[in-house]
Amino acid sequence: MEKTISPLQPPTHGNFITVLSIDGGGIRGIIPGIILSFLESELQKSDGPEARIADYFDVIAGTSTGGLLTTMLTAPNENKRPMYAAKDIKAFYLDNGPKIFPQDRSPFAQATKLIKAITGPKYDGKYLHSLLKEKLGNTQLRHTLTNVVIPTFDIKLLQPAIFSSFEVKNHAHFDALLSDICIGTSAAPTYFPAHNFDTKDSTGRVRKFNLIDGGLAANNPALIAIGEVTKEINRGSPNFSSIKTADYGRFLVLSLGTGSTKVEEKYTAKEAARWGIFGWLTSGHSAPLVMCSLKQVLI
Repeated sequence: MEKTISPLQPPTHGNFITVLSIDGGGIRGIIPGIILSFLESELQKSDGPEARIADYFDVIAGTSTGGLLTTMLTAPNENKRPMYAAKDIKAFYLDNGPKIFPQDRSPFAQATKLIKAITGPKYDGKYLHSLLKEKLGNTQLRHTLTNVVIPTFDIKLLQPAIFSSFEVKNHAHFDALLSDICIGTSAAPTYFPAHNFDTKDSTGRVRKFNLIDGGLAANNPALIAIGEVTKEINRGSPNFSSIKTADYGRFLVLSLGTGSTKVEEKYTAKEAARWGIFGWLTSGHSAPLVMCSLKQVLI
């Protein structure tokens, strides 16, 4: 059983602010997971086997699957230590990936895929939802072991909803369940259904969220994290009392991606010139309109 030790408080490293940022990328989240596993093992060589990634970063930010990784690294277990060691992330993706992203191997798979592209999301998200609810339980944003920033997009308000440890102090309605935040930031259009839930502040006032993938709002979580810290410094927060102004030279940022998809030539202008609504949604056994809009958003 691990000993309970107090997480380091910001700024962890004197006058420097350490930021870990993890991009989206679906099942490719295993890539930053392996990188973080190596980093954590190296840190343990100098600081002992109980060292965890959350002990070294003032802020951890992530979008989509990066938001899931952020939660895994910062959600507390019963001993007030991270629920997952970085070395456990690889197994999490290998064990649960096939159930989160089930593949249709039937002879009619292409036809089924086409129908789903028109009528609804590719995956129902039920396994992912139940898994996150089971693992995270009633853990809320305010419980994380270091500051986190997880972007989502509210489709009812048509504006970003940034779940930030810094904002919870001023806007209690953002203190949502971590499971709901993870489901929301992972709800990539055409892949998973949008997610809705309510929160209440201390006065009982209800705030409704209708969320989809945070990558549509903030495809660069590092930039959002730096923005959140800058606002905190400008407010004169005691957590950053040693830093009087937002000097960006004091940010130490580790930004991890999830690789990039193979560059392929898909459609020509001659083909696209003939498409109507149906063509933009179904040509080439895919959805060109959606693929173009999501190309820069690693789901």
